Amino acid sequence: MNNKKIIITLVAAGVLAGSGYGLYRLGISQGMKESGAMQADASVSGPAPSDKKVLYWHDPMVPGQKFDKPGKSPFMDMQLVPVYADGADEGSVKISPRVQQNLGIRVAEVTRAKLASSIAAVGTVTYNERDVALVQARSNGFVEKLYVRVALDTVKKGQALAELYVPDWVAAQEEYLTARRMESTGMAGLQEAAKQRMRLAGMTDDHIRSVVASGKLHPRITVTAPVSGVVSELSIREGMTVMAGAPLFRINGVATIWVIADIPENLSAQVRPGNVVEARTPSLPGTLFQGKVNVILPQVDVSTRTLKARIELNNPAGVLVPGMFANLNFSSGVDKEVLLVPSEAVIVTGTRNVVMIAQDDGKFLSVDVETGAEANGQTEIRKGLEAGQKIVVSGQFLIDSEASLKATTTRMGESPATGKLGGTTHHGSGKVEKIDKNEITLSHDPVPSLQWGAMTMGFQLPVGGLPRNVEVGDMVIFDIRPSKNGMYQIVAISPTTGAKK
Repeated sequence: MNNKKIIITLVAAGVLAGSGYGLYRLGISQGMKESGAMQADASVSGPAPSDKKVLYWHDPMVPGQKFDKPGKSPFMDMQLVPVYADGADEGSVKISPRVQQNLGIRVAEVTRAKLASSIAAVGTVTYNERDVALVQARSNGFVEKLYVRVALDTVKKGQALAELYVPDWVAAQEEYLTARRMESTGMAGLQEAAKQRMRLAGMTDDHIRSVVASGKLHPRITVTAPVSGVVSELSIREGMTVMAGAPLFRINGVATIWVIADIPENLSAQVRPGNVVEARTPSLPGTLFQGKVNVILPQVDVSTRTLKARIELNNPAGVLVPGMFANLNFSSGVDKEVLLVPSEAVIVTGTRNVVMIAQDDGKFLSVDVETGAEANGQTEIRKGLEAGQKIVVSGQFLIDSEASLKATTTRMGESPATGKLGGTTHHGSGKVEKIDKNEITLSHDPVPSLQWGAMTMGFQLPVGGLPRNVEVGDMVIFDIRPSKNGMYQIVAISPTTGAKK
C-alpha cells in the first residue's frame, strides 16, 4: 500500500448545551494543498518489510483480542491488522514536526522512581479507648463527700474524687485491733487472720497499713484517681448508697487520642497499619500532630464506600479534645521504585487505559497499559511500557482518534476478492445461538468466500423476519449479504435435516 498524504483539519469543537462535553471532527482529504495553521501532513505507515516478524493480528477497534492468522475481523467488517515485532502496525500515525507544534503535542519520558503518594482525609477526634480507667466501689457503703461533682472535669493521678463510709469495715478492723491488744502467746496468727478478713472486706493494703499504724478504726475511704485525664462518666452523688462493684467514675486519659478517618475504598490499599500520619486541626492553626495508623476497621460503609482508619496521635498538652475535626495526610511508606508517567498522558476509556508512544521519524503508536497508584500528578504503570520510552502528554486524544480512523478508513468496505464492499451473497451453515429483536447470533462454520474461519457472531435479521421454523439450537444453512451499515444481513435461512444439536 502506497503512502498517502492526508490532511487533518480540526473542523469543529462544539459544546452541547447542558451536557458538559465537546464534539470534534477530523476532516480528511487527499491530494489537497496545505492551508491554514491547523492543517497537517500525516501518513499511515506503509506495509512492513519482509524482514519484520508478525507477532499477531488484531482488530484496531478491539485491540485486546489477538488472532494467530489473518482474515476478517469477527467484530467489524474489515481485515485484521498485523502487529510486528518492532511494535509498529498499519494503524500507526506519522506527523511532521511542524504539525506537532501546531497541534501542541508534548512528550515526556517514562521514568522509574519512587511514588511519593500522599492521601488526604478528614477525621474526627475521639478518646483513646485503650487509655481508660474505671473506678468501682470495693464494698457496700454511703457517699459522704464528693470532690468531683460534674462530668468532663480534668483530674490528676492521685487526686481525691469522693469519700465513702463503709460499715462492713468496722467489724473487721475491730477484730484486728482486739487481737493486737491481746499480747498472749499465739495471738500473732489471729492478727494475720484479721488482716485477711479486712482484705476480703475490700480494704486496700494502704488502708490496712493505716489501721495497723494508728491503732484506730478507719471506716471511711477516700477514692482517688488512678490516672490523669477527664472524668467522662460520673455515676454517684452525695448521700447515695453504693453496692460492691458499682461503677463510680470513668476516667479517659488524654496523653494520646484517636482520630477516626474515612478512607475511600479505591485508596484503602495504600493505607496500612503503621503508616505515618500528620494531622492539623482548624482550631489550632500552625500546630502539627504526628502519629501512626493504628488499625483499618474491616468494614465498608455501604452508603459512602469508605473504610474507617483509626489513627493514634500524641496529645501531650491535652489540646485535642473529642469532637474536633482533623485534616490528615497519610504517607504510604512504599520505597519500591516503579514506572511513572504523567497522569495526563493516560487516556481512560472506561474499559481500557491507553498511552500514545512517540517513536522515531514522527511516528506515534497507541498501546494498552495497566495502571496502578496515582499521586502528585504521576501514575504508576504496571504493564505496557518500559523506562526511557517517549510518550505523548498533550494532544494524545487527537492522535489516538486519527490512528483508529486511519486503520478504519484504509480497510472499510474492502473484501478479500475485490477490495470493495459489494452485493455478493455468501453461503454458510451453523447453529442458532440467540435470537434478538433485530439480530440473530450464529456459531457458523468457515465461510470460504469471505475467508472467514469458524466463529460466533451476530447478523441482521431478514427484511421479512425469520421463518417460523427457525429456533434457538437449530442447525441451519443461510445466505448473507453486506448491508449499508457495514454488517452482514441474513437474506435466506432454513433449518437442516436433523434439527437441534
